[in-house]
Amino acid sequence: MRIAQIAPLAEAIPPKFYGGSERVVSWLTEELVRRGHDVTLFASGDSLTDATLVPGAPAGLRLSGIKDHLASNLVMLSEVRSRASEFDVIHFHTDLLQYPIFEPIGDRTITTMHGRLDLPDFMPVYKRFSDMPRVSISNAQRTPAPENTNWLDTIYHGFPADLFPFSPKGGPYLAFLGRISPEKRPDRAIEIAVKAGIPLKIAAKVDPVDTAYFENVIEPMLDHPLVEYIGEINDRKKGEFLGNALALLFPIDWIEPFGLVMIEAMACGTPVIGWRNGSVPEVLEDGVTGFVIGSIDEAVEVASRVGALDRARVRNTFERRFTVEKMTDRYVAAYERLAGVEHKNGRAVAQPILAAV
Repeated sequence: MRIAQIAPLAEAIPPKFYGGSERVVSWLTEELVRRGHDVTLFASGDSLTDATLVPGAPAGLRLSGIKDHLASNLVMLSEVRSRASEFDVIHFHTDLLQYPIFEPIGDRTITTMHGRLDLPDFMPVYKRFSDMPRVSISNAQRTPAPENTNWLDTIYHGFPADLFPFSPKGGPYLAFLGRISPEKRPDRAIEIAVKAGIPLKIAAKVDPVDTAYFENVIEPMLDHPLVEYIGEINDRKKGEFLGNALALLFPIDWIEPFGLVMIEAMACGTPVIGWRNGSVPEVLEDGVTGFVIGSIDEAVEVASRVGALDRARVRNTFERRFTVEKMTDRYVAAYERLAGVEHKNGRAVAQPILAAV
């Protein structure tokens, strides 16, 4: 198939540091190329890919110091639209911007919704363009969306099984990895670790929008002998950081669409202690790959016995559910369903499918 992958321009593909959706775009693109598909990647010029790369900007915009990404993304989408006839399927990872431009040919597009769908400010777009075919990344992610949303499938993220080495022993500390923000609740992670008496290492970036939260809430909590703040880390260090942990803390306070870091930990054999919110009960198998909890006290209690979980079984569960091959199988099936569905009143109608666990 002739497939266009349209990436956001904030980060390179794959990203140099933080960037979950950009990593997913990279893994999917490279696997599609490996399978013999003709793939064109619209992304920043510093992206690394075996697909045909069409630069939408010289480099990832965040690290280039460009604060407003709207103009660059609109120019890239215009380029994609002018070349739309070259592709069988156009797969967007840009959430909202493409809808007005591509509505006339929406039946050849798929949008993976990587972000949250519960923000009222965005609801008019979801309602107005409800016919545009979409993929959710968890079943929980769908719940705030309008009922008539044209879901093609729920497809869990996946990545190459050899990306992170399996660590059979783990280590003595709890890990927090990702982004310092109110919805990620690093304050909960610190409270859990301190009450459990277990060291905590925090590897996370601070976006400008979250600077005040970091300085006013989190930074004062870092002055504790059990807590170590490392800062943002790259992929090379991530495997070691997660693999050497006793468990990953994922104490979120929002409707998490997926939570890539959970399966990154699982790939290392490291279990996850995750808050009962959003996708967490879908991604984790309670008592097998970690524990699904709903309070600080619960988290402290399971932290005392999380080391007894079978790390080989955690790794095996990752291989069964979350590899790049499994993710790509689902996307190719979605592409094929889209290409083969009947058109009713100008709308591509496909049978929604929920992700298998």
